[in-house]
Parts: sequence; C-alpha cells; structure tokens
Amino acid sequence: MSILEYNGASVVAMKGKNCVAIAADKRLGIRFQTVSCDFQKIFPMGKKLFIGLPGLATDVMTFANELKFHTNLYSLSEDRELSPKTFLSMVSNFLYQRRFGPYFIEPVIAGLDEKNEPFIASTDLIGCPMVTNDFVVAGTCLEQLYGMCETLYKPEMEPDQLFETISQCLLNAQDRDAYSGWGGVVYIIEANKITKRELKARMD
Repeated sequence: MSILEYNGASVVAMKGKNCVAIAADKRLGIRFQTVSCDFQKIFPMGKKLFIGLPGLATDVMTFANELKFHTNLYSLSEDRELSPKTFLSMVSNFLYQRRFGPYFIEPVIAGLDEKNEPFIASTDLIGCPMVTNDFVVAGTCLEQLYGMCETLYKPEMEPDQLFETISQCLLNAQDRDAYSGWGGVVYIIEANKITKRELKARMD
C-alpha cells in the first residue's frame, strides 16, 4: 500500500467558460476505517484561487498552513494577489525542496488569472507540474475520476452545467472507491463570485 492511499481522497478540477470548478470528497479514514466525515481538502489561497490537497492528512494540514503563510506574505510584500501560475511555481518549488523527505500530497490548483481566464494544474509529490486545458484529477479515486471526466466533460461549459458535470464525476467515481466518499464539496469560481455547494452521497 502506498502512503498516499493511507487516508484516502478524491479531488478534481475542471475548466468552464470564464469559470473553473474544484471539488473534493469529505472522508478522512485510516484505510477502510472512517474517522471523520468533514475533513477539509480544499483551501482558499486568494480571492479567486484554490488548492486541493489529497494525500496523507497530517501533510495536508501542514502544507496548507505553510502555503497560506507564504501567500499572505507575498500579498503584503507585493501589494497584489498571487496569480495561479505564480502560485503553481511556489507549490512546485516548496515540494521540490523537500524531495528527499517529501510531503505525501498531490496538489490540484484551480483559479482565475488577472484576465479572469480559467487555470487548472496539478503536481506530483516532488513538484513536477502539469497544466492542462480540460480537467485534472488526483487521489485514490484517480482512475475512476479519469473515466467519468473523459465521459462527461465538454469544453466551454456555463457555471451551472460545470457544477452538474463535476458533481456527477465526483459522486459516481467515489462510489467505486472504498477509500474516499461520504459526501463532497464543490467550489465554482467566477470573475465576480465564488459559489460553494456541499453534496450528499452514500454514507456506507
């Protein structure tokens, strides 16, 4: 068993038309034993920037706090918001610095840049970045999420359609993964607002 599978998680981010969505499950477990049903895996890092952190729960909390500290420091010193591309470089650098004793996480980044263009990306546990134009997935539910996203994804979706698509992808994929589930949370990021919605799912 990989240490990345110890607590279980499923995270997915998806592009739409002038909007972007990121979603994650809520389960915290120790392999097949469920510990909590409201564990936070998506963290705000700016007004229009979020990161999803699947992986080892202790590393998730530690790395999220470290990132929040450095994004706040950047905003204070530069007097501007961190752009998604700059934030990806920051995440990648932090992870690569720890490559000989890495954080056991696989970050997923979603946000809007200065021109309100959607941006999504992911990295592996040593910070190798991957930027894409449709969707990114991570966690123990990886293979199931790939299948659902490739089936349901359409380019240039409106916010409501994007929410429905990413929700169906998350719920149907985690039904096939014993390490993740117990509901979900979805953030829809638009130029003028951010919508957070919680999903009910099978509780078994």
